[in-house]
Amino acid sequence: MTTTAARPSPDSPRPRPAPAAADAGGGTSAEEAASEAVTGLDMVLVDAARGPLRRMVPPVRTLGALGAALVRKPDAVTGRGGELVRELGRIAVGRSEVAPSPKDRRFADPAWTGNPFLRIPMQAHIAAARAAAGIVDDVDLGWQDDERIRFALTNVVDALAPSNVPFLNPLALKAVIDTGGRNVVTGARRFVSDVLSPPRVPSMVEPDAFTVGEDLAVTPGAVVLRTEVFELIQYRPATETVRSVPLVVVPPTINKYYVTDLAPGRSIVENYVAAGQQVFMISWRNPDERHADWGLDAYGQAVLDAMDAAARITGSERVSLQGFCSGGIILAMVLAHLAATDRLGRVAAASFAVTVLDWAKAGTVGALMDPEAVKEATEKSRKKGYLDGAMLAEVFAWLRPNDLVWNYWVNNYLQGNPPPAFDILYWNADTTRMTAALHRDFIEVAVGNRLTTPGATTMLGTPVDLSTVDVDTYVTAGIADHLCPWQSCYRTTQLLGGDSRFVLSTSGHIASLVNPPGNRKASFRVAPETPADPERWLASAQEEKGSWWPDFTAWLGERSGEEVPAPQELGSAELPVLGDAPGTYVFDK
Repeated sequence: MTTTAARPSPDSPRPRPAPAAADAGGGTSAEEAASEAVTGLDMVLVDAARGPLRRMVPPVRTLGALGAALVRKPDAVTGRGGELVRELGRIAVGRSEVAPSPKDRRFADPAWTGNPFLRIPMQAHIAAARAAAGIVDDVDLGWQDDERIRFALTNVVDALAPSNVPFLNPLALKAVIDTGGRNVVTGARRFVSDVLSPPRVPSMVEPDAFTVGEDLAVTPGAVVLRTEVFELIQYRPATETVRSVPLVVVPPTINKYYVTDLAPGRSIVENYVAAGQQVFMISWRNPDERHADWGLDAYGQAVLDAMDAAARITGSERVSLQGFCSGGIILAMVLAHLAATDRLGRVAAASFAVTVLDWAKAGTVGALMDPEAVKEATEKSRKKGYLDGAMLAEVFAWLRPNDLVWNYWVNNYLQGNPPPAFDILYWNADTTRMTAALHRDFIEVAVGNRLTTPGATTMLGTPVDLSTVDVDTYVTAGIADHLCPWQSCYRTTQLLGGDSRFVLSTSGHIASLVNPPGNRKASFRVAPETPADPERWLASAQEEKGSWWPDFTAWLGERSGEEVPAPQELGSAELPVLGDAPGTYVFDK
């Protein structure tokens, strides 16, 4: 997998440059782009409960702000409009120099530039999109209204691209000739199948592309604890000696745990075990309406239960912990609870991967969470008892429509092709539900930005004060992450009270996690200190070639106690093996 993050197309109305260090060059495939957006903050899912049309139309208040801004700056429309009219005139007579970016795969076919019947609509679309983006730039809206307008505009602009039109797309026309029209029938069948079942976006992977337990989630291990909320998997050691302090991994509460255990060679767990760590993994149950009342406290207690089990099995008085994305949010609150109850000494070290604890200006997602949306979303999930995972997948797709919707529209429907097999996309399609209480709790914590204020929220009855968490922490982020901006992830180093090592990958959201050694394009940045300003940190950071996985295992190894003989059997007399990994909860639909 490449480490370059997907970016909006050049005619997208979000022309915001990423930091220079983010551009590794070369462009990205749709599969890689999709891998950057398949998971993220639970808090973004205010929008998931409200229906797809909400993503196309900004709130009335935002539209009002845009209208007022246009009244204040009428030149924004007249100036950009005049430029567009002149450009359209040049396009009509074949004198325009408007061209797609070399990285824009939609218009990569030579026919788009060589055939005037295709070149004209392509150039007109790009020119109009740039004019629309320019107007938004000129009116200078507040950050939240700006993000909302750009988000909706991106959806509309990408939907209107001529590459989505069957009789204009040269790939579709060639498919008609090559297949004798069979692509039209096949594409229509795929379209009907996708429309009739959530998430109602083009399929990114075939449902039978992989098999969990055979192709994915195959690191050897066993279930050693099963509760109503989770199963705990202990992985079989791969080395003669292991570190005495076990590592308990808290995966996201969206999708299944095996984003940490994908195909061999790309498995995070496999790498940790090979480095001599004793690894325990939480596998969350896929909840339904019976579990509507499971909130942050229920999931926090689950982390404590997993810690207790790992300690009892290994005989260690301490454990290390690692949280991924939303799992990191739960972990941070549990650590604060342990500090408040004088039990933080049980934790040897903690790690947070692509986790946002401070939601101040956290990007498009944060901008979408207005009070009206929050009220509507939480009420809908309350009535149903859960938030459907398919709706979450739909939201994430529309956060990157050109890469995650329209690319597959062309491939699946216009060309009639099956989507390519890709392990991360299969994992993404294996959706889970979120309980109504957890949905509500996450939203309240995020919208109120409560983890930044001591005592503003609680975990298991104790006030949460992250500054009291003084264990060593390892914090990772992706410089091109559009769901969890790296600057927001960086602020975790300022909220926690201990020493932090911050690592910034050149990747985006998921590629910064699934980033195995051996990837020639992989690199990460580190610095000796973590000042308050993330840009100061970036200026002082040094680039290291390769994956951050070995850096993390080395850091963790220094805090994981002495080496001891690897256990010959999994579990213990008190907590016997209940079944082989990947367990049973991972198969819940």
